[in-house]
Amino acid sequence: MLSTGPKRRFQLVLLKPSHYDDDGYVVQWVRAYVPSNTLGVLYTLARDSARRRVLGPDTAIDITVIDEINSHIKVERLLAQFRQHGGFGLVALAGVQSNQYPRALDIARPFRAAGVPVIIGGFHVSGVLAMLPELTPELKATQDMGISMFAGELEGRMDPLLQDAASGTMRPIYNYLKDLPSLESEPTPILPIAHLRRTIQRLGAFDAGRGCPFQCSFCTIINVQGRKSRRRSADDVERTIREHWAQGVTNFFITDDNFGRNSGWEEIFDRIIEMRERDNMNIKLMIQVDTLCHKIPNFIEKAVRAGTNRALIGVESINAANLLAASKRQNKITEYRKMLQAWKKAGTITVAGYILGFPFDTPDSIREDLKIIQKELPLDFLEFFCLTPLPGSQDHQTLYQKGEWMHPDLNCYDGEHAATHHPKMTAEEWEGIYQAAWTTFYTREHMETIIRRAAATKCSRSRLIGLLFLSRTSVPVEKAHPLQGGVLRRKRRLDRRPGLPIEPIWAFYPKYAWSLTKNSLYELRLLLWLVRTVQRIYNDKNRYAYTDAALTAATDDETETLQLFTHNDAARQSVQHARKIAHLIGSHERGTAA
Repeated sequence: MLSTGPKRRFQLVLLKPSHYDDDGYVVQWVRAYVPSNTLGVLYTLARDSARRRVLGPDTAIDITVIDEINSHIKVERLLAQFRQHGGFGLVALAGVQSNQYPRALDIARPFRAAGVPVIIGGFHVSGVLAMLPELTPELKATQDMGISMFAGELEGRMDPLLQDAASGTMRPIYNYLKDLPSLESEPTPILPIAHLRRTIQRLGAFDAGRGCPFQCSFCTIINVQGRKSRRRSADDVERTIREHWAQGVTNFFITDDNFGRNSGWEEIFDRIIEMRERDNMNIKLMIQVDTLCHKIPNFIEKAVRAGTNRALIGVESINAANLLAASKRQNKITEYRKMLQAWKKAGTITVAGYILGFPFDTPDSIREDLKIIQKELPLDFLEFFCLTPLPGSQDHQTLYQKGEWMHPDLNCYDGEHAATHHPKMTAEEWEGIYQAAWTTFYTREHMETIIRRAAATKCSRSRLIGLLFLSRTSVPVEKAHPLQGGVLRRKRRLDRRPGLPIEPIWAFYPKYAWSLTKNSLYELRLLLWLVRTVQRIYNDKNRYAYTDAALTAATDDETETLQLFTHNDAARQSVQHARKIAHLIGSHERGTAA
């Protein structure tokens, strides 16, 4: 008896859009820095549905994965693919952030014109629907184009979504924000190895949990994914690591917004430690944590044993008044040095998110703060952002309710532009100090200091070189944030934002070639300097003897001498508050003991 294959093939295109640069060209690289975890989630959920033949025994599901940050979207080829199958399929624009929304709609237009079903999901759609009472103009435009929208998370909902698309009964809005799913035993995120090869480190990204208990006013996570920890099991994490490992992937980014508040952090670390120590799997991790994780018993110790060599920390500001204004009460400047020194002692590279544009910031105060950080905090890297009222955040909701001005172009909601007014800075001053912050912090003198601190605390030299290179070149040279960065910028003449003129061949290509040549020569010189400097310092027999103010162990009396604690009234008040709390705790403990 002859076996027959599927009679129909459903075409599922999972597409993560990039966004436009200031000249209107798509930000894209030959090799990107990080992969999209959202694409990994959708791919594995779709793969699971395909294996179970959820559209019927005679219908196969073909899955195409495209991340525009490292891949060109060949629209005509994709349309031909859909025509070959009678338009039977779905284009899913995945994980679309606010600054990517204009690009997402531009990508969607030719597919909708051809009658192909399209759906858009991600933090922008979810954030608007979670926090605002009505659809914003861009969401209304999405509806007018006949594009469906998805808010919430897709676990447990992939099957019915695919079935709706296959039957031609797509709903205008799928809203699951009030019904957040359990993650345990769900398919764990992974991307095809061909996709991961387009990242610098062949980096595997997955979320071990979602949700954060804190209340930062600028954050969208808490209003979209909730404040309660929902997590994958240690079995789930082991399964995704082993599947990546089988494809040669050894470096992982656990994308939880705050892994220290994942209720299963210890069980997950213990499992990874077992894989490293029993099975000799040289797993390396990058995790995101808060500024109090060093107070969690055994957290840093187990993080390091599990292979953590980079910790991303939401420091945000060293101005206590700014932290209070942003409802980031969990950040205590009195704990910063202890926390960073604990990571340093463990040989872990620290990368801090640092936001410019809080209410008490000025260009001068920001420059002063950066000098204090350089001298007194053992931070390896700062990643700067302009404070942005992202849809889905309390900040955005408050400005919306007050009718305050916010930038009408969502492409500017990228953390690099002034998207609303500031009480003490003009837009030009704000964006100017953002640009200047990268060169002010990453001077050659301070980069050498960073290298000396890293050598003294046994940090990985190869990762140090890569991160210094990326931090010093992304914004000053390539005009793109490191999180949207990569190696060898691609520009396509015809991929320009609608409304801007297409440059003629004779003008575009010489300018592009000159830009590539100029940037590459600068980057090569910097890379050679970094390699030589790292080799010189790491080969120094006395490297472990190096110390400075930042590496000097934190003491109780330093609050009277270091600028971190004395440079403004808010800092001094923060010190007094910490002393009061310590006194109350001590009194309680003495009373309990008595």
